Amino acid sequence: MSDVTAEQLKEADPSGVIRESYAIEGVSLQDCRIIFFNWVIARRTERDTAEDVAMLLAVYGTDFPDHPMTEVLREGQGGELSANGRRGGWRARRG
Repeated sequence: MSDVTAEQLKEADPSGVIRESYAIEGVSLQDCRIIFFNWVIARRTERDTAEDVAMLLAVYGTDFPDHPMTEVLREGQGGELSANGRRGGWRARRG
């Protein structure tokens, strides 16, 4: 494990869904994407999602480089991860 403390890891993944995904035998890439999506949606807004993804990847990615969740975390580093600012319905269609 990296220099991340247990407390920091708990703050990044309070429900432990990312951690638990690594323990699910035979978990698929699609399952991991759903778990990750739910993790993003459930996040507290004051936390930096990109930093937490980097931390989770540093902790779990080194021990499980070929795990589907590691691939999802790597994918997650490439884009906007915040659920904040999402607009749907009529607001999304207004210019």
